[in-house]
Amino acid sequence: MQKENLLTGDRPTGKLHIGHYIGSLKKRVELQDQFNSFIMIADQQALTDNARNPEKIRNSLTEVVLDYLSVGIDPLKSNIFVQSQIPELNELTMHYLNLVTLSRLKRNPTVKNEMKEKKFGERVPAGFLIYPISQTADITAFKTSVVPVGEDQIPMIEQANEIVKTFNTTYNQNILYKSKALLPRKGLGRLPGTDGKAKMSKSLDNAIYLSDSPDTIRKKIMSMYTDPNHVHINDPGQIEGNTVFTYLDAFCSDTDQLLKLKNHYQKGGLGDVKIKNYLNEIIQSELEPIRNKRQDYQNNMDYVYDVLKKGSENARSIATDTLFDVRQAIGINYF
Repeated sequence: MQKENLLTGDRPTGKLHIGHYIGSLKKRVELQDQFNSFIMIADQQALTDNARNPEKIRNSLTEVVLDYLSVGIDPLKSNIFVQSQIPELNELTMHYLNLVTLSRLKRNPTVKNEMKEKKFGERVPAGFLIYPISQTADITAFKTSVVPVGEDQIPMIEQANEIVKTFNTTYNQNILYKSKALLPRKGLGRLPGTDGKAKMSKSLDNAIYLSDSPDTIRKKIMSMYTDPNHVHINDPGQIEGNTVFTYLDAFCSDTDQLLKLKNHYQKGGLGDVKIKNYLNEIIQSELEPIRNKRQDYQNNMDYVYDVLKKGSENARSIATDTLFDVRQAIGINYF
């Protein structure tokens, strides 16, 4: 039975952290045996709000690839490519732009929320506003049927499917296909930052990176937000909203031991230092082999660039076929 095509990826705006690892990277390693996986490093999308700081994107490109390879994403199973190296995506975006109104773009709740987060106001870059159209080009170019996303990204998939339907109806062709969202398992949502804030990011200085040293990881864990009312060891502690226990839920495989710790903490008599030390042991054990592999790949950057070059060439050949069909449907393959 032929495998379905899957598309996912990341914006190269810095090294990847354990939030990315729990939220998507581990799952990608599993999925690469079930699907034809296309993993895009979305540098053009990252430039929509970093156009005046392209060095950030360039410097982050290889960092992201190193993280991919170190967690077990296999270039023989997953096609890793760079968005900007597929110029066909730009022409597909242009054709789809003609089928979407400005008011519809502004109504997209994902875009509205991100614009609010970034405090663009009326100064939103046009490239950022049309991201749903660009994403539709990415999805359709590689004949994608499955897109792993969080719940907040569902409106993007819905709009992509709207554009597919509009295109097929307008040009009386069935050459583009709708895709479906693949949501994370319940309980595996976004990890909070070490400070307890909902978002983990470099700008907030609240992230643990896959490439962090053991000492750095320990320091970040020991400074982690817990229960502010758990002042003394004997005080009953709260596990809901307690960042240490949220991380333990994500990383600890010994569910019986974790349940004992939770019960003990809630009754009182268990200090924050002890649970932080336990979390540190678990995360150090998880990240050590990843960090060692990353160093091995970093010592062989020729191989890393070869992975990107070959992956981009393969992705472009598929996008070229899709663009040919789109131009044929519109009627502009003149020669």
